[in-house]
Amino acid sequence: MSFRRVFLPAAAVLAAAAFSVPALGQDQPRADAPPRLPGAVLEPVALAGLPGWGADDAAAALDAFRRTCAAPGPNPPQAEGVLGDPVDLAAACAAAAGANPGAAHSFFAAHFSAYRIVRPAAGGEPERRVGFLTGYFEPELTGALEPGPGATAPVLARPDDLVTLAPGETAPGLDPIYKSGRRTATGLEPYPDRAAIEDGAIAAQTKPVLWLRDAVDLFVLQVQGSGRARLPDGRSMRVLYDGKNGQPYTSIGKLLVAEGHLPLNGLSLERWTTWLRANPDHARRLMRMNRSYIFFRVEPVTDPKLGPPGAAGAPLSPGRSMAVDGTLWRYGLPFFLEGKLPGQPGRGHLVIAADTGSAIVGPARGDLYVGTGATAGVAAGDLHDRMGFVVLLPKPAAARGSTAPEAGRGGAPP
Repeated sequence: MSFRRVFLPAAAVLAAAAFSVPALGQDQPRADAPPRLPGAVLEPVALAGLPGWGADDAAAALDAFRRTCAAPGPNPPQAEGVLGDPVDLAAACAAAAGANPGAAHSFFAAHFSAYRIVRPAAGGEPERRVGFLTGYFEPELTGALEPGPGATAPVLARPDDLVTLAPGETAPGLDPIYKSGRRTATGLEPYPDRAAIEDGAIAAQTKPVLWLRDAVDLFVLQVQGSGRARLPDGRSMRVLYDGKNGQPYTSIGKLLVAEGHLPLNGLSLERWTTWLRANPDHARRLMRMNRSYIFFRVEPVTDPKLGPPGAAGAPLSPGRSMAVDGTLWRYGLPFFLEGKLPGQPGRGHLVIAADTGSAIVGPARGDLYVGTGATAGVAAGDLHDRMGFVVLLPKPAAARGSTAPEAGRGGAPP
């Protein structure tokens, strides 16, 4: 989860909300019918005709696609009915293993059909042909394996009595608003909130896996959902999401603005964390108003160039992995972003659906993973733009066979 998922300027919120739709139903279109999803239409487009398609580094997207294909997949699995046929996607994954990176454009054109995501005019609202894109990153924090000066905030492991419900699952006696619960002798009950956890309510069910500098760094880690910690001996550990208490999430950015502590304009990560440290009494109260609490596990950093595993189970590729609405789209689907990304050449960018987030709702809503550390954090904070979304859906076997001889038409020009 990124800071831009936590707090967006008012205009950004309205732009993102314009593409929010109900979850995709179980009914799927006929094989010979155009793909459908609620609240939007998929308009067929030719990849070769998209501005920026031929100039984009499709080999980098192919690398991210292969990595997502090789991942163990989401746990729990995605709900039935998400768009993207799993059999056809598996066939594309198998073909990707032997694809030539130098012909990556032709690979995607041969194995996928492209559709622009459009919200039709309705209820007095005009047609919308763009969605909304934000950015997120992996913070790099100072940590220690034992508490001490400069290491006072415990990063808690997943408690042994925490039960996480699968998408769409409910439990007797537990309000459907809760996506996690506490196992008891009589069934599930709501899990303690942030304040109760900080006061020791689950001390017997969990233990620290790491210690961070202070409560603000811990809060930053929980907002992002994962990060890296630099230990005193110079080693880096990856701190990975391992569950949450299921309580409602409240944006601290919105609270700071609503109470008049900071202005909306220019509200950045550095600004609000600096304010929290300068106002510890207010900080504790405001952070506790966010009842949601995240638990973690730690692992060594095996490849510093890659990010943490996303919801699809694959390490995130900077600039090529995107969080999507996991109730609508199957992880592994490619998307072509029609527009200019800050700091990136060209006007088109091929990315892979590999993650999700609680604020990423709707068919044309994405959150792009941009990398690790402070520089990536600034880039993520600057990314909040209207963007065209083109989804690439895997072709059925018959369609691949009929179009294979013409695959070069969709690829990059020689």
